[in-house]
Amino acid sequence: MLNRTNNNADPLSLSLADSVDAAAQKPNTNDDSWQHPDQIAWQRDLLSLFARNQMRVALALPAIALLFAVASLMWTPLTAAGGWLACALAAQAVQLHLCRHYEHSEKSHARVAEWIGMLAASELLYASCWSLPLFLFWKDGNDLQHIYLIATLMSVVAVRIIIANNFMPVVIAGSGFITFAIAIRCLTEASPLYIALGAMAVIVEVFFIQLARRLQETARDMLIFKAQRERLIDELHNAREQAEASRATAEEASRAKSRFLATMSHELRTPLNAIMGFSEILSHEMMGPHAVSAYKSYSTDIHHSGNYLMHLINDILDLSRIEAGRVELQEKPVSLTAIGEECARLLGLRVQDKKQDLKLNFEPNSPDILGDERSVRQMWLNLVANAIKFTPRGGNIEMVVRRHDNGALSLAVNDTGPGIPKHELEAAMGAFTRGSLATRHAIDGAGLGLPIINGLAKLHGAELQIKTRPGGGTEAIVVFPPNRVLDGPRAELLAADHIKSESQRKLIALTA
Repeated sequence: MLNRTNNNADPLSLSLADSVDAAAQKPNTNDDSWQHPDQIAWQRDLLSLFARNQMRVALALPAIALLFAVASLMWTPLTAAGGWLACALAAQAVQLHLCRHYEHSEKSHARVAEWIGMLAASELLYASCWSLPLFLFWKDGNDLQHIYLIATLMSVVAVRIIIANNFMPVVIAGSGFITFAIAIRCLTEASPLYIALGAMAVIVEVFFIQLARRLQETARDMLIFKAQRERLIDELHNAREQAEASRATAEEASRAKSRFLATMSHELRTPLNAIMGFSEILSHEMMGPHAVSAYKSYSTDIHHSGNYLMHLINDILDLSRIEAGRVELQEKPVSLTAIGEECARLLGLRVQDKKQDLKLNFEPNSPDILGDERSVRQMWLNLVANAIKFTPRGGNIEMVVRRHDNGALSLAVNDTGPGIPKHELEAAMGAFTRGSLATRHAIDGAGLGLPIINGLAKLHGAELQIKTRPGGGTEAIVVFPPNRVLDGPRAELLAADHIKSESQRKLIALTA
């Protein structure tokens, strides 16, 4: 009667039939080490449910036994009824003692197989006591008493199944034994009425066992799902704690890195100022001509190297401030075209040195944006400087400002350089990352330009996009969102002379 309900079920959710099959194949040991941990867990939980149910109705069955013994006095001597009542109460006391002991024991160390055996044995003892009236109280020829005994015992069977419905070993040991005793008693009468009663008792018992099996499977699945849910919750909690610890460690490492970079950059900048100052004096021969003409060239090289190192340190400081979240934008109306023209003039000499063609393609009447002027200038300078650096002599560079259909405004720099390989685009956004072209041709730079631009763009809610055509140039675009673009009444209001506070500008930009 105990079968497998689902061949495709989770292997962890073993049924009682699985445990019986396993018991037939495994040696009989005193521990449960060979059993699956999840199987032991749900069996242990079912034992707990049975023990709690038994203790909750501890007074119900003694009351039934007392009423039965009193009613039996009509056919049975007082000594026989009293002796049977004492046996029934003692058997139940044994079972209640085992249930209390199991409830107060350490479940993780309890041997499940032993407890199943002890509780099933106590149920068998209790069922034996209830079966005794069929043979001790039975009066030949008294059909009314016989029907009363059988009906009472079937009621006890129903009560036991209600109490132990989720644990099949106890159900079979208790109700099965009583039903077997009723069938034997009825067969000994060799009467159609009693044969019908015995058959009815067996059929009802089969129905009860099938019902109990279904209830056990439901309880088992519920316990397994509960255990899986609790395990998933524990795993999620542990994963969250690990993630929090990792995040805290990463943040602390980032802060330590930023502090180190900022401190070292400041410490390096002090002697660099002296080196650049004295090398510039020497290169211009302010203190008189050099005795050796090569010294002038050497001092010029020193000054150029110091200038490069100073720019590198400034980039490191900017990047460390961006990563640490210490950059505060001084927001006001900013013209992308005006700052772009200024940057083109500043870098004009470098463009002429490489005989490149720098074109300005600015959309007429382009609106201003609400942003930080210094940050916008740095974006333009870094993008154009990168284009100059990677575009070959005689190449073309184009600075673009255009309005998008969705109201966004962008600045862009196009060049006719070799382009960035697609597999290097993601790495190019990382700090201190140099592409294969820069490494192969020994092009100056520390790989900080794009990360700084990307960080400043994010502070403005903008997006840095890199479009590259290997062998055909690169286009770097910074797209400012529509809420940063100032046109119409918003621009006039923000440009008014009486608006001097940055907080007022931000409020107007958000609400106007």
